[in-house]
Amino acid sequence: MSGNRQLLTDTLAKTAGENRAALIAYLPAGFPTVDGGITAMTTILESGADIFEVGLPHSDPVLDGPIVQTADDIALRGGLRIKDVLRTVRAVYAATGKPILIMSYWNPIQRYGIERFTTELAAAGGAGCILSDLPVQESTEWRARADALGLATVFVVAPSSTNDRLAEITTAGSGFVYASALMGVTGSERSVGAAASTLVRRVKATTDLPVCVGIGISTPAQATEVAAFADGVIVGTALVKALLDAPDEQTGLTAVRHLTTALADAVRAR
Repeated sequence: MSGNRQLLTDTLAKTAGENRAALIAYLPAGFPTVDGGITAMTTILESGADIFEVGLPHSDPVLDGPIVQTADDIALRGGLRIKDVLRTVRAVYAATGKPILIMSYWNPIQRYGIERFTTELAAAGGAGCILSDLPVQESTEWRARADALGLATVFVVAPSSTNDRLAEITTAGSGFVYASALMGVTGSERSVGAAASTLVRRVKATTDLPVCVGIGISTPAQATEVAAFADGVIVGTALVKALLDAPDEQTGLTAVRHLTTALADAVRAR
């Protein structure tokens, strides 16, 4: 079975045709439980998100802030395995028909096996993978396998990237480019506008791929700001926090439903 990279491409083309940014949401798999995570992700997509990033929790999440680290720890202590992450992708895609990517550090995938991981991700209906720490120059084997199975390979670029480096990364990637709005970990509270706008402009000079902005976006106002210049707005930590802060699962689902609806309205308000 081929993966759903084309569905991802078509979804981003559709939102561009509607003159708006796509809303891309993130939660780690297995949080608060595997089944609870599937329900939360499905709820978020049904509340207006266009694309979902399923996090593959890692024991050393160096790019994640304390809120996502807490959720990862809950998932790992619950016994989460890669098979559960893939089951999450399969279930959320089956329930919504929307593009589902896995966001992961490279080490767990390498240990699992590139051929095995890509085959199972494609079979689950996944659209691809965001590889936050895989250097482009070491990605040849992964990209060949992903391309053969119809999976997108999304790389992350940062404001510190040189123009030559941006061109190298965007040439190798597919699906979209993940532009980090800030230097730092997820969940930062600083303003994202100026640095992100400059980075998006620099990236667009090197590629026709959509450029989606994440890290540091947590409010509808920030989403509106970023949607003015980006092809997609990525929100994760705020959704994780809404579930963490809730006293029970049902309250958490209500909280993420309301937040997602507000964010979906925000990306349409540009």
